[in-house]
Parts: sequence; structure tokens; C-alpha cells
Amino acid sequence: MKSIYLVQTERGPLRGPLVSWEQSLSNVLHLLRLDSIKRKILVFSLLATLIPSLSMSWFYSLYANQFLTEKVAEELRNVTAQNLRELDLWLKERTYEMRVFSSSYEVSENLEKTTRADPAQGSKSLALRRLNDYLKSVREKFSDYEELLVIDTKAQVIATSTGQVSALSLPSDWQKRAKADIPILGEAYRDEALHKIVILIAVPIKAQDSRFLGVLAAKLNFQTIEEILNRSPLGKTGQNYLIAKDGTVLAVSRSSSPEPLTVKHPFTTAHPPSELEIASLEYPDFNGREVIGALRRLSELGWGVVAQIGKEEVYAQTARIRTLILTICLGLLLAIGLTAYLLGLTIVRPLDRLTNGAAKVATGDLEVQLPVVSRSEVGYLTEAFNDMVARLRWGREELATINKTLTEKNKELQTLSITDSLTGLYNRKHFMEALATEVARAKRHKHPCSVMMIDIDHFKKYNDTFGHQAGDDLLKKIGGIFTESLRSIDYAARYGGDEFIVLLPEVGSGGVFEVAQRIRERVDTEALSSDAKVVAITISVGVAAFPEHGENPETLIASADGALYHAKRSGRNRVVLATSNLQPDIEVAK
Repeated sequence: MKSIYLVQTERGPLRGPLVSWEQSLSNVLHLLRLDSIKRKILVFSLLATLIPSLSMSWFYSLYANQFLTEKVAEELRNVTAQNLRELDLWLKERTYEMRVFSSSYEVSENLEKTTRADPAQGSKSLALRRLNDYLKSVREKFSDYEELLVIDTKAQVIATSTGQVSALSLPSDWQKRAKADIPILGEAYRDEALHKIVILIAVPIKAQDSRFLGVLAAKLNFQTIEEILNRSPLGKTGQNYLIAKDGTVLAVSRSSSPEPLTVKHPFTTAHPPSELEIASLEYPDFNGREVIGALRRLSELGWGVVAQIGKEEVYAQTARIRTLILTICLGLLLAIGLTAYLLGLTIVRPLDRLTNGAAKVATGDLEVQLPVVSRSEVGYLTEAFNDMVARLRWGREELATINKTLTEKNKELQTLSITDSLTGLYNRKHFMEALATEVARAKRHKHPCSVMMIDIDHFKKYNDTFGHQAGDDLLKKIGGIFTESLRSIDYAARYGGDEFIVLLPEVGSGGVFEVAQRIRERVDTEALSSDAKVVAITISVGVAAFPEHGENPETLIASADGALYHAKRSGRNRVVLATSNLQPDIEVAK
């Protein structure tokens, strides 16, 4: 084995009395032929095998209970924190889903039809039936919802997923919260009609002009909450509880516990709910058994999650280990203490430095430089460690530079591959991929989607009159109008030349016609200038809806294209909805 005699690093010679003392001790060990780490470990193992056990038995008897209590309390707090995170995520997901459902055209448009001053009787009945069917379909797809209801501004139930209205209690300020776009959360209660514990959640329903129409309410069951509580193992006697503000038990992780909503948890008796939101404590449980428990509260609803475990289970192993260690180690401490300490200095300190250095490297700190003070394998290992860290430092810097460059290039390539360079809209290839995906999704879920084919009227004349640069500016302007007029989930693309195409998911033939009219009117009223002249620009639009006008992307585009040519033949500056007899049989001048 090669011996290392270097006692300085790249930062200069080592200084300080501690390093000099360690160097002197290393020289003595060299004279005793104890340079080899194998020999040191052999001598140390013969002299100091029993010291750790004896030391641990002493400290174990003093601090074991306190340590275990703190450890178990921390584990319980971690369990409650994890459960609260999952409960909070569950609640946010349900709120988000409710907002998505309430923003659906099926909900807002049908509710608006039922609340009009003088609706046609057939139209109102159809709207109510479609509203009930939509709620029923949503309820069948999501197991967390026991019942979905649409409620108008007078707190009257308009539609329900169950066919009959059960007991429903909204907070007194529900209209104020709904108009402020704040989710409405009720208290947990037992629904006698459903025979389950539920919680009411509601979100506002607004028309396209942002008028308040009512709320979409749902009764959520506690099935997922019970599954969350059951996912946190706490030994044989562990238990998780979900409690209300006043301590009433809402859900438990084991069926042997008391029935929910019938008792209050003992934690709230020993630790009132008005105190800290995070706490741990020892108390007797429902059966009078001493347990250790921890409580965390969910700020959104004021609920609390309690995790507890029996003290007897916690301390059982401690007593056995303490007895065994004391029996084995009692007579050995004084005999080998001093020798183990002297030898340990030459092994433990360098290894501690290596361990601490390795820990820093593991956390990403590569500015570590350890002193080399030993002539043994540890010294050689320290030198190799320093060299390794230096190489890692250089490699990380080089890799970071490469990764940054690759990330920037990938972003640029991704953007170029899906967008039109002139208008900034999607290109035709990406649009066709998005349309195929949306049509497949619409078939699977039996949802509508629509396509608009848009052409700028007399664009060739405008281009010939003002030049290609003005024509490009006009295309950019029209593209900007599309971006401002459409939803974030819609797809607008340049189809070719002065033609554009738009995909509207979840929009049927009636909705797409209204959107197309709004865009046409926006373009018609937009002031477009070129060479100090204000020019009136109009567009013609052909619209088609899935599945009425086509059950695949090709037929859907063909129907919209036929409607577009019909709009141009009919005088331009108009929107035409596709029908079976609208075919692009006549070429119309641009």
C-alpha cells in the first residue's frame, strides 16, 4: 500500500494546534506499525467493541422514553401533515372540477333558458332535461359526488342528478359568496335520504356576459377521505381521525372506532379547539387506554386531523433492549475507555471529516476541500476525495452550460414546429393533430366540438392595392383579433394564404355560430389603416359542428369549407352554418 506523506493542500500548509497534535499521534502510530487502517480497526475492535453498547445502555435508560416520545410525536405530526395535504388537495380538486362543470355550456346556457322571462314551453322543458342529463352523466363518472344540483338565484333547485330533491341547506351568505366568485363550503352532516355523511360544496354559474345565474352544488361523500386516513400505517394500535371544529368525529381509519358524528374526540377535551392549530399530547382514548396523539387543523374548513398510537406499543421494545444492553455491558466501561478514545481520535476524526464532506457534496456543495493529515489509507482516501470533488465541480459547471443551451434550443424548436411564423397562430400541421385528438375525445365522451373556416374578403385586391407588406400586417392584425376573442382552450391556426381555421372544444352548432358572429362583428368594426387610409375589412365564416356536419376531421373541415364558400357566394361579410346541401362547388374570387 502506498503511503501518503503530504501534509498540505492546494490552499497552503495546514496550521493550528489540533492538526499538529493529530500529526504527532500519527507519527507514534507509525512507529508502532499501526499505519494500516486494517490494524487500527483490529486493535480498536478488540479494545472498544463493548463501549458503545455500555454507553448506549446508560443514555438509553435516561433519554429513551423522552426520545421515543418526541420521535413518535414527530411521526404523528408528519402523518397528520401528509393527511392534511392530501385532504386539501382533494378539496381543491373537487372545487376545480365544480368550476369546470359550472362553466360548461350545458349548464350555463340551459340554466339561462329556464330563467328567461317568457321562454317557450318546449324550449324550457328541453333545457331542463338536458341539464338533468348532464348532471346525471357527471355524477356517474365521479364517485366522490353523491348528488349534483343546479340552484337558481332564489335558492330553488332547478335540476338534480338523482331525479328528486333531498334536504339541502345553504349558508345564509351563499349569494354574496357566489357573486364574489368564492366557493361555498358547508358543514358536514348526515344526509338521511342518502344514509351517508356528506359535505356541501357550491360554485357560481355565470352567463357569457358574466351575469349571475345561480350555483352548481354538490354533496361530496367521505369515501376518499376514509381511504386517505387508511393509507397512513401507525402500528397495531394506531388510528387516524378527521374531526370537526368542535371536536366531533367525522371519519376514522378503523371500523372498530366509534360511529362518526356521534362522539367528540378525547383530544379536544384535553386540548381545546381554540388553542394551537398544531399540537401533540398524551391522553386516554375512547377505551381509556393511554395514547400519544397529534392534531393539525385544515384552515379552509376548520377540520382537524388527529393521529394517535398506544403508549404501550411505543415503549415495549425500549424496555427489552435496555435490559439486554445493561446485562451484557455492565463491567466493561472502565477497562477499555481510555485506549478506545486514543485510537478513536486517529480514525473517527478523519472519517468524520470525510463523512461531513460527503454529506455536503450530496447536498450539492462542491466547494469542499479536506485537509490530508494521516499517513494511512484514510489520508490517501482524503486526497482522492478532494480530487474527485474537484472533477465533479468542473463537470457540473460544464454540464450546466450544456443543459442551458440545449433547453433554450429545444424551446425554440418546439415553438417553430407548431406556430405560423407570420401570425403567431398555430400552423396547419399542428391544428390537424389537435383536431384529430379533439374529435376522438368528443366521440369517446359524446361531447360536441366545432370548426370555423374564415376567409378575408377581397384580400387579393387589398394585397395588390397596398402591397405585400400591408397584406402581411393585415394577416397579423386578424390573427391578433382571433387570439383576443377566443378562449384559452380554443385552437386558432392559419390554414393557408388568407384562410384561417378555428377549433372550439365543447361548443355545439348554436354556440359556434354566436362566436363566429362576434368575431365577424369585431373585424367589421376594427379600424385598419394603410398608407394613411382607413380601409374597411370584412371576413366570411363557414361553421360546422361535430357530429351534425361530420364525424371525422376531414368531413368536418369539408362541411365548414362548403359553408364558407356559400357565405362568399351570398355576398361575403357573413356567417353560414353548414348543412348537407352546402358544397364548395363554385370557386369564388378572393
